[in-house]
Amino acid sequence: MKALGFRQINSWLHTWSGLLLGWLLFAVFLTGTLSYFRQEITYWMQPELHASQARAQTAIQAMEAMGRLAPDAASWQITLPSERNPTVRARWYEQGERVAKGGGKSVTLDATTMEPLLGRPTAGGEFLYRFHFELYGMDRTWGRWIIGVATMFMLVAIVSGVIIHKKIFVDLFTFRRRKGQRSWMDAHNALAVLSLPFHFMITYSGLLLLMFLLMPWGIDAAYNGDTRAFFADRGRAAAPAPSAGMKNHESPTPLAMAPVGPMLETASGQWPEGVASISVSQPGRAGSTIELRQKGAETLLNHAAGERMVFDAGSGELKDTIRSDVPGAGVSTYNVFSALHRLRFADVWMRWLFFIAGVMGTAMVGTGMILWVVKRLPQKRKGRYHAGHRLAERMNVAAIAGLFIAVGAYFWLNRLLPASLAGRAGWEVNGFFIAWALTLLHACLREHGQAWKEQLYAIVLLFAGLPIVNFWYPDSHLAASIANGRWTLASMDLVLLATAALAAWAEWHLRPTRKPARAAKQEAHEASPVQSTVQEAAS
Repeated sequence: MKALGFRQINSWLHTWSGLLLGWLLFAVFLTGTLSYFRQEITYWMQPELHASQARAQTAIQAMEAMGRLAPDAASWQITLPSERNPTVRARWYEQGERVAKGGGKSVTLDATTMEPLLGRPTAGGEFLYRFHFELYGMDRTWGRWIIGVATMFMLVAIVSGVIIHKKIFVDLFTFRRRKGQRSWMDAHNALAVLSLPFHFMITYSGLLLLMFLLMPWGIDAAYNGDTRAFFADRGRAAAPAPSAGMKNHESPTPLAMAPVGPMLETASGQWPEGVASISVSQPGRAGSTIELRQKGAETLLNHAAGERMVFDAGSGELKDTIRSDVPGAGVSTYNVFSALHRLRFADVWMRWLFFIAGVMGTAMVGTGMILWVVKRLPQKRKGRYHAGHRLAERMNVAAIAGLFIAVGAYFWLNRLLPASLAGRAGWEVNGFFIAWALTLLHACLREHGQAWKEQLYAIVLLFAGLPIVNFWYPDSHLAASIANGRWTLASMDLVLLATAALAAWAEWHLRPTRKPARAAKQEAHEASPVQSTVQEAAS
């Protein structure tokens, strides 16, 4: 038996590493791409919040509102409006209550009137974000292990893909239209090469984020399995969360709090982007402090970087300015990659750049899965198209078109389910998976080409219909969003319409075309399985 060459071995690795987990990788890429705007998606899915609009006095009014809502609280945490969410989000802890993530009481306030806003319960963009790296409906550890293995396969596919490309730069500028297998190959190559640095970075950084789960042996050996001690030494873990309140023997001493306006002016003079949040300890009591956190100061080196100013709540005097220390080289390297993957530091334009690169990565995986089926079309014509090939055809339809339908159904359920429905957020998620499962059933019951066409029709209807349904909400539809400069909402509707237009273009492209007999015979062996099946059904 002739031994395979180096490039042939990598070609085999590229094909099978992409095939075995390609459908899962497509879902990971798509939901990960959407997660770049998960806060914006959550905001879009709560139309009750869309009338809120920040004003110059919003921060001062928010402090006054907290004095009315929780005058006896042990602490206040106020997140001011941003370009990602123009509402005021407030949280407070009662005396003696332990400060913890998700603890305390919270409320969303209208940034104009400071009236409480009751947004509909929704899983929002957080569901898409969580599904991206831990799946759903299973133990989180198992879900992350599965995603970690799939990411390793993706890294193998990327490296082997680079090796087998003899003309990697030529492929960037090569695309042959309506050439069947060649067209799919050109599209796959161009998408891969054009954003290759992004694909490698996002895959490698994803593995780094999971490395403490996938490779825990070093921590286990050095810290005897005490991961908390490891993260404390590494400078990431905070000390045990303190109690929010005073001890029983302490008696509250009333205190008139100084106006927060001058404090905000002091901070704004140092921070061009302004103030992101306000924290108050023991409001209205002796020893109370007001802490302002810098807006837009997260960096690649340190996720929590940025200054904090601590003021005496009674006198309004600046007590301290706290700056985060730059971590060591090892931690900084890890932080750079994890920050690039999560993109928490980025402004809106950087998010759009990464979003476009993510779309290209999603398309790269999808075209690779379709190409695998296209290459085996000659075997189908010769009667050697076995059950595995037919399964790949059906899975491609459900994994690619079906996932878009599931996302569309998820958004539609957000608009249609009653706001008072018990477990409403859970039903949104259930609807996502039910719709996704139905697309697989549909793909199995329908002829391959018709399944593609009909699911593309469904994508057009679902995504084009959502901006129309939004006219039911006076502050949420596209015309109102553009008129009021709410580009967070407008961008969401525009992306929905662009997705519908792309699906309509794909459906039109799959329609059978009448060609002269000679041209049809010449291109028959190159036609894609989708086009071939559609043409056979039409004739």
